Amino acid sequence: MRLIIGGGTLAGKPQLLFIHGIGSARTTDVELREWSTSLANGVRAAGHADLVSGLTQSWAAETRFANYSDLFHKADAQGAADDVAEEDLPLLLGLLDEMTQELARQAELVDDRRSLQIITSARAQIQSAIDPDVAQAQGPLGVVRRAGNALTTLLQLPGLRQASQWTSGVQLLPVLSQVGRYLARKEPDDAGLGLDARIRERVLSGLDPSRPLIVISHSLGTVVAYEALHAYRGPVPLWITLGSPLAMGALVLQRLAPRPPHTPGGVERWLNFWDRDDIVVARPRLERWMKPNASGVVPVTERADTNGLWTHTATKYLAHKIVAGPVAETLKKL
Repeated sequence: MRLIIGGGTLAGKPQLLFIHGIGSARTTDVELREWSTSLANGVRAAGHADLVSGLTQSWAAETRFANYSDLFHKADAQGAADDVAEEDLPLLLGLLDEMTQELARQAELVDDRRSLQIITSARAQIQSAIDPDVAQAQGPLGVVRRAGNALTTLLQLPGLRQASQWTSGVQLLPVLSQVGRYLARKEPDDAGLGLDARIRERVLSGLDPSRPLIVISHSLGTVVAYEALHAYRGPVPLWITLGSPLAMGALVLQRLAPRPPHTPGGVERWLNFWDRDDIVVARPRLERWMKPNASGVVPVTERADTNGLWTHTATKYLAHKIVAGPVAETLKKL
């Protein structure tokens, strides 16, 4: 790396980009501090204590938190149900259905009968919401109510029932609907740029393709990162995906651009992590669904169980040593 005398920075200084997923409005500085601190804790747990201050003080890498949460905010929304548009319901219900299918499969694998009972009950409620006769009789608000009740049932699962982030499934619905809103490629601004394009533009803004880039993306952010990195022309020594819905069949996988789904060209290593209690992850093993890039890179998936409340949270993943360790190792090589 070459020191630039006047600017006090390193010409080859690595870039570290955090890309968030579903959720409510975020404050960039607060999120950057929390993600960096969690990653530093994970790095220490992985045996790289010498990098902790480098991550928290941003001298090991130029660290940025790509915040696009405000683009999902509807200023005129009156409540949770108002935040779910009628046109978003089919994909949202499909997402819930696929989530419960995967959760049921995981519960069956470990013979968790209590969880399976809860999941089966939730899935019955989702199927009821999907029923066209129900939709016609009760209207969109009735469908939203049924879907919200199903999510409330799912929040009774071990590891989730004491979570304070959401008091009811109805509050969680508009958050989950963000996946569908991104993939709908609609909601143009005054210049005609769709919501998805505006999100990718914000994510890529300010990056320097001449310097190595490490990307850590979470949840919907993994979908955003997939599409953004296909347009990025710089080297990406490491891309980490956390709690990713990328392989969710017709709901996500078949809507990705470009297709067929494959590793972005600049990615040199792709590590994918999932938690067994993460209700947003279905089909966690991305390597079964992604073709390699020209360098032969495909995702490598590993479980990172956090055994904590509300596991679909980036900071819980980042503090895990198997997630943070490869980041530290990569930074030391750059």
